[in-house]
Amino acid sequence: MTGSTSPLSKDETTVQVPTQNKPTTTISATSPSRWRTPEFYFYYVCFAFIVPYMFYVAHSLSKEYASRLSEGWIFGRKVVSLDNSDDQYAFFRNNLPKLILLAIGFIGFTRCMTMFTLATKKSRLYLLASTSTAVIVGLHGTSALKIILIISTSYAIGQISGGSKLNPALTWIFNLAILFLNEANNGYSYANLHSGLAWMDQHSGIISRWHVLFNFVMLRLVSFNMDYYWQLQKPRAQYKIRIALIFLANQPITTTSTLWPMSCIPLSISVGQSSPTTTLYPRQMDVPSPHVTRKFIITYALRLICVILLMETTLHYIYVVAISKEKAWDGDTPLEFSMIGYFNLVIIWMKLLIPWRFFRLWALADGIWTEENMVRCMSNNFSAQRFWKSWHRTFNRWLIRYVYIPLGGAKYFMFNMWIVFTFVALWHDIELKLLAWGWLICLFLLPEIIGSQIFSYSKYGNKSYYRFVCGIGAVGNILMMMIANLVGFCVGVDGMKDMLSQIFGTANGLVFLVSVVCTLFVGVQVMFEIRESEKRRGDKKYLM
Repeated sequence: MTGSTSPLSKDETTVQVPTQNKPTTTISATSPSRWRTPEFYFYYVCFAFIVPYMFYVAHSLSKEYASRLSEGWIFGRKVVSLDNSDDQYAFFRNNLPKLILLAIGFIGFTRCMTMFTLATKKSRLYLLASTSTAVIVGLHGTSALKIILIISTSYAIGQISGGSKLNPALTWIFNLAILFLNEANNGYSYANLHSGLAWMDQHSGIISRWHVLFNFVMLRLVSFNMDYYWQLQKPRAQYKIRIALIFLANQPITTTSTLWPMSCIPLSISVGQSSPTTTLYPRQMDVPSPHVTRKFIITYALRLICVILLMETTLHYIYVVAISKEKAWDGDTPLEFSMIGYFNLVIIWMKLLIPWRFFRLWALADGIWTEENMVRCMSNNFSAQRFWKSWHRTFNRWLIRYVYIPLGGAKYFMFNMWIVFTFVALWHDIELKLLAWGWLICLFLLPEIIGSQIFSYSKYGNKSYYRFVCGIGAVGNILMMMIANLVGFCVGVDGMKDMLSQIFGTANGLVFLVSVVCTLFVGVQVMFEIRESEKRRGDKKYLM
């Protein structure tokens, strides 16, 4: 899956992040291509046998379980039933035809209205804000009042406190409190305020659980106030920010200019478009992105269709989601157990990728550029640090700008990462297994950080064995990342204990572990060469 480059210039979006007490350097040296070497022909043979066998094992396991299956639409196959344990993707999949019609209607209406209104930014901003608000009311019904109240309160905090230090403090306290209160009160009930308001709870719109998606609006509320605060401050000494705040500087911030980026439909429903700053969207009214072309949009739409079909095929032929939800892995071999975990992670990746791409496509078709969130396949990652640059990329940038750097950046890296990933875990959901996931990520980052400093490219990059030693370390990274993500998003702590006991507690498990290490080593060498190829052609994606 290829990513896209932001259409905004470097001067507009540069955020220089300090590294571990030394400036970032780009390694320009590249190695000769290895794609046609005997070593890689051996890897191709391994891929030809191992990858199909992985699918065979997962498919064979799927035949035994049908308790969570419903009738599908592909060649009479059954499909995994997506229940309330995955609200966001279940909503997306079940309502995809309605969402497509909504997107077409929304884009058509805004374009028609733009043609018949004054071609000024102010008039278009009012139009978009009012249209977006109307759709939000349709989606969330009377709960739209709760959303507007929260947005307005956060906006008021930023405007009243202005450039004082109360602004970031109150902004963070308020928005973090909202996260917890939304969850604790299940989105709030009007009946709890007054019995006479109980009727309002019966008109909650298409998406009654509005608070499930509100976490992403919370990110924009924080970024809006923080950008405004920094605009009123002198440049910070520890890092340099050059961000497009022309919109803020040239005219007063109004409720309308705040509301549109917060409630812009493809961005507010989307579970991924967490821009580092809400001000870039109104700016695109002045400077439309040259990258938003008809050819690009059509190509992107075709790619989205291919991913949706791949997801549907996987759900119809590999039932690992049903197996993991029923915890029906008793008696499975270490190989079978591992395939349940691996394909669950693949499905989780696609469950996030598809909605993100759908709403990005919606935004692009409406003339709004947003970043691609996932620029690599889940299986094409060997570094925990790089993984976070290519997985939910906009959220990663948001974390760097609004959490990591204000806490001191690389100077206090070993301390900051625990705060960052604790926030990420709680932001996803308030669950113990997600806290365990966040802390495992921090723990598993340490070997990579320490190893990369001791066995650095500058010291050993010219050695013939460097690539192979790095490959061994990368295998360890992959295993640790899989453990952390399986705990947080799939089998939980208990399931991971069962899996590890199967692997380390039996002779067959240890033999299997050795085979996994060898298989991953082959995959890692191919990943290395993919990035070398990107570097040769000047694609900056090789850094991810």
